[in-house]
Amino acid sequence: MVRHVKISGQPFDLDSRDVERVTAKVLPDPIRDHYVIVGGRRFPPKQVLALATGLDRADFTTHQARRVLRGLGFSAARRMAAGSAAPRRSRRSAGSVFAERLRPHIGKWVAVKDGEVLVAASTPSEVLLWLARHDLRADSLFQVPTSEEAAGGAAPA
Repeated sequence: MVRHVKISGQPFDLDSRDVERVTAKVLPDPIRDHYVIVGGRRFPPKQVLALATGLDRADFTTHQARRVLRGLGFSAARRMAAGSAAPRRSRRSAGSVFAERLRPHIGKWVAVKDGEVLVAASTPSEVLLWLARHDLRADSLFQVPTSEEAAGGAAPA
């Protein structure tokens, strides 16, 4: 999908495939409030739009970035604050929701805090470097299993 937009007085023809291509090469910055989902990963909207346009993040607002990216077909949402009142779920459904959050990161190393994936990378050292660079701590760091058998701890036949 291609969309013609004007940001900070400059015209851009943005293509959703180009947005996916430029974000595939970088790790997402930490999510504060808002995020967009690109390639199964959550990104701050301003990071994505800055990568796609080459503009400085100060040249536009988060809401402008969300509007442009939603217009390109990307999902946008707001992060739930830790401790906020979320709908009560059974353990099974909460586990299913978490498993779905991990699905885009199969085989990757992830850092998780409060049930949210902070970052996913190919090696644990990349994850640790990202956490240190952003002065963040995770509740857990692990590699997402590559199969149901690996996830269940089944021994190979």
